Amino acid sequence: MLRDPAARRVALARFISATGAEAAFIVGIWGLVAFEFEGTPAQIALVMGVMGLCGLMGSAVAGVLVDRYGPRRIVMAGEALFAPAALALLLPSSIAQLTVAVACASLLGNLVVTAIGSIPPFLETDAARLAKANAAVELASTAAFVSGPAVGALLARASGIDAVFILDAVTSLIAVAVIAPVATRSIPAHTERQGGFADLREGARFAYSLPALRYLLLLAALIWMSFAAFGALEPLYFREVLRTGPEAIGWVNAIFGAGVAAGTLLVDRFPRAIASVCAITLLTVTSGLGAVAYTGTADIRVVIAAAPIWGAVVGVLLPSLRTLIQLHTPDAFLGRTMGAYQAHQNLGEIVPLLVIPGLAAALGVQPVLVGSGIALALGCTLLLPLARTLDRQRSAPAMPEQSEPVTAPSR
Repeated sequence: MLRDPAARRVALARFISATGAEAAFIVGIWGLVAFEFEGTPAQIALVMGVMGLCGLMGSAVAGVLVDRYGPRRIVMAGEALFAPAALALLLPSSIAQLTVAVACASLLGNLVVTAIGSIPPFLETDAARLAKANAAVELASTAAFVSGPAVGALLARASGIDAVFILDAVTSLIAVAVIAPVATRSIPAHTERQGGFADLREGARFAYSLPALRYLLLLAALIWMSFAAFGALEPLYFREVLRTGPEAIGWVNAIFGAGVAAGTLLVDRFPRAIASVCAITLLTVTSGLGAVAYTGTADIRVVIAAAPIWGAVVGVLLPSLRTLIQLHTPDAFLGRTMGAYQAHQNLGEIVPLLVIPGLAAALGVQPVLVGSGIALALGCTLLLPLARTLDRQRSAPAMPEQSEPVTAPSR
């Protein structure tokens, strides 16, 4: 997975940056809004909604910039700009102020996530090696999902929640230095650029012109619609159902992240085993069932047992989904297609927030979380016939010809 030096550097940069980001989000932002500011479901949903909307904008901008300037440059610029945005999270004294600070951090953070997710196809063109490169980046992200909450929990206990935001800024700056020497393939000269909005329209038109690619992007939206309930309600599940403190959120999510890392290693071990639309759909069904197991009781021991199992399914699902999307996309559209993927993720996180607070008030936190998993599993089960049809229609996607590598200074 990490035999290539460039892939190692990309994965390391992602791990370092994501460690700070996960600590800041899970322990810092969730800790502030749920425990220090004692936020209601509606207030938490508002914070998450603003985060999603700004993330959507960051993803769209990143897609255009990657196709113009290459992913490495955008990662470096985004990380450098993110550091002061992370430090701005030290300032809020209310949920309203926190929402504003989260907006800036989310815009820049999603710009970085989209750009670094676009790097693997600029390193590898072979399908199996591309899957391994994506698995390496995903493993770095999920390893950070273990280290970030754990480090964040320790920092919050030792120095207070503010310390996690300082960590987030420092890790972003370190990531800039780590990724600076990476060389990627050159950007193809594909179209005459007419402007940012024209490029966005062209990318969206391409993404929705291919049935399999359109299906995969919509499937990504469904996955994140289910996850949206957790973004808004998981801290309240720990507070009101499990009756724990913010440190427990960090430790349980670290266990979940360990499961995701294990699942990602399976993708590296068997990169071609889950290379079909039907397999991705079945994994999505299983993810929904994992969410039900995770939130179906009020027993922290069951949560701890379910977390790594559900995490392993997610660890196989996400890099496999990203690889299939990239295999259907030529170089000229990679940035915008990955931006579209990230945008569908953001939209999936935003749309349910319109109803989640009302549902939580009427039904309770736990029923909404369980229901989100059931809805994902049932909905994707109904999509299996379409997934099989797309697999029958699909011919092996042609990978773009490899262009000449460029040296780090030219990028």
